[in-house]
Amino acid sequence: MKMNPLTAQTFRPYGRLIEYPGKNRKGKKRNLWRIVLKEPDRFGWRIAYLVLRDKTLRRLEKHPHTYESFEPVKGKSLIFVSLNRDFKKVKCFRLDKPIILRKGIWHGLISLTSETEIKITENVEVKCVYWLLNKTQTKEFAWKP
Repeated sequence: MKMNPLTAQTFRPYGRLIEYPGKNRKGKKRNLWRIVLKEPDRFGWRIAYLVLRDKTLRRLEKHPHTYESFEPVKGKSLIFVSLNRDFKKVKCFRLDKPIILRKGIWHGLISLTSETEIKITENVEVKCVYWLLNKTQTKEFAWKP
């Protein structure tokens, strides 16, 4: 499977990068702070910390009612995403920048190093829908260093 560059444009159908908005940041001497996503809802947010060790993707999941951020902290990983449940349309990105995944996007992660650490933010109440991969698909999404 081809690995796609993780840019605002290539990732737009699935979500967005977590980055400071606007291009004109050079020459500034003060700290810069912006809210990049605010989701008014009845549940609130939760923050999680994932230590990822999987080298093979055995399933994808989606959350129909919540955005989800993936913020790499340590190690190297890949994120697989798809707009719908079509194996041929799954895209792969190196997760080397923080991202916000849109609601309802199929996704899964594998680690390229012995461990990868990722900060995750999502709604407190999360509905998960799973897409189990068959053996042929699982082999396609296995990392062999």
